[in-house]
Amino acid sequence: MKYVFYVFGILILTFGIAFTIQSDLGVSPFDALLVGLSIHAGLTVGSWEVIIALLLIGCNSFLKRQRPEVSGMLTAFITGIGIDMWLFMLHFFVTPEQWWSKMICFGIGLVVTGLGTATYLYTNFAPMPIDRFTFIIKELTRTNIFVSRTIIYLLFLTAAVILKGPIGIGTLLTVCLGGLILHFFMPFAGRVLGRLITISSTSPNDDQDNTYSI
Repeated sequence: MKYVFYVFGILILTFGIAFTIQSDLGVSPFDALLVGLSIHAGLTVGSWEVIIALLLIGCNSFLKRQRPEVSGMLTAFITGIGIDMWLFMLHFFVTPEQWWSKMICFGIGLVVTGLGTATYLYTNFAPMPIDRFTFIIKELTRTNIFVSRTIIYLLFLTAAVILKGPIGIGTLLTVCLGGLILHFFMPFAGRVLGRLITISSTSPNDDQDNTYSI
C-alpha cells in the first residue's frame, strides 16, 4: 500500500505543477528553471527534471558526506514523465485567458502540489533530490520546512532569473506560500495515510483470529 501512495502522490504533485505552468502567472523557482532550460536549451520540462535531479543527488551526497541516493532518480524519472504527460493533456483542456481564471488555475496547482508532495514524502521511499535537499537544509540551519523550503526557492529563483524562466506573481506566491502549504499538509498526510496503511495491513483473517481467541 505504501508504494501505491508513493506513485499516487507523485501523480498529484505533477498534476499540480502542470496546472501552475498552464496558469501562465509564473511557476515555482525550480519549475521556472526547468521551463527556462527547456525553452533555451531544448528537451522537455520533464527531461530537465531528471537532469537537475542527477546534479542535486551529487550535491546532497556532498553535503551529507554519504553515498549518493540513486533511488531518488526513480522518483525524478516518474516525475518527469508525469509533468510531460499532464502538460500534454492539460494543453487541450486548461487554457485560462482571464486573470481570475488564471488565478484559480494557479491556486489549484499550488495547493495540489503541496498535497502531492506531502503524500509521497510520507511514504519515505526514494524522495526527490530537491525534497531531500530541503530536509538537509532544514537540518543544517536547524529550522523548519517552511524556512528551508523558502531558502531553496530563493536559490532557484536566482537561477531562473538568469535563464529568463516564466517568473511572475505566481512565483512570488510560491516562494511565500509553498513552504507553508507543505508544512500544513505534512501532518495531515501523516494522520490520514497512516490510518489507511494501518487498516490495509490488518487482514480479515487477523480479525477472525482475534475474535475466536477471546
